[in-house]
Amino acid sequence: MPRVTFVSADGVRRDFDAPTGKTVLDIAWDNDIGIEGACEGSLACSTCHVIVDAEFIDRLEPATEEEEDMLDLAWGVQPNSRLGCQIVITEALDGIVLNLPAETFNQMDD
Repeated sequence: MPRVTFVSADGVRRDFDAPTGKTVLDIAWDNDIGIEGACEGSLACSTCHVIVDAEFIDRLEPATEEEEDMLDLAWGVQPNSRLGCQIVITEALDGIVLNLPAETFNQMDD
């Protein structure tokens, strides 16, 4: 089973088994990682923003235009930023490291 590592903004690393076919958002929720996911994975917010370790970014499917639009609303976006609801775990992602941004912006609260 693939492994996923979440790294909090203060540098704390937490490793988990990640069943294939689940999204990073689902894995975060299953393991009490502090990712909000306000839209529940419907690609309508940016609160599941993660920063993918450079080693793994090319293993992901390219971001869709809709995902890019939501990332435009996120805090601290970097070239390797993605939305956790859009990353589906595969065997090729075994060992992926995901950094959590220090802040998120929930535009659904506006």
